[in-house]
Amino acid sequence: MAGALHWRQPMPTRPVISEVIYSKALKPVAWLGSSRDAVRGFPPPARHSAGRALLRVQQGLPPPDFKPMTSVGSGVIEIRVHAGREFRVVYVAKYVEAVYVLHAFEKRTQRTRQGDIELARTRLRVAERSRSA
Repeated sequence: MAGALHWRQPMPTRPVISEVIYSKALKPVAWLGSSRDAVRGFPPPARHSAGRALLRVQQGLPPPDFKPMTSVGSGVIEIRVHAGREFRVVYVAKYVEAVYVLHAFEKRTQRTRQGDIELARTRLRVAERSRSA
């Protein structure tokens, strides 16, 4: 009887948390334009941080470091990645069907370039048009 108290189940091959993180409850990511290639072009530490932040967004959680981008549009958020240099991923997650990644880039100045804002704004309009189609 005393031996039964010390019996342990074998450890699962995967951590239990992975079943929650990778469940079907994740909102899919829709990459607009060259945004996916841009993130893939980030150095590995920046790419890893951006991926983890997007995973949090897919789960309905806020990214670790972000800023609203009202200059692009309502509900648009900028993920701020600090990995030696500064990188940004601009997305909108207010729609139920997907997280739309509008733009990703390396930030080289204090202010966001107007060209980056305009590109994200254009891609937001594309996302909104594709939703109504």
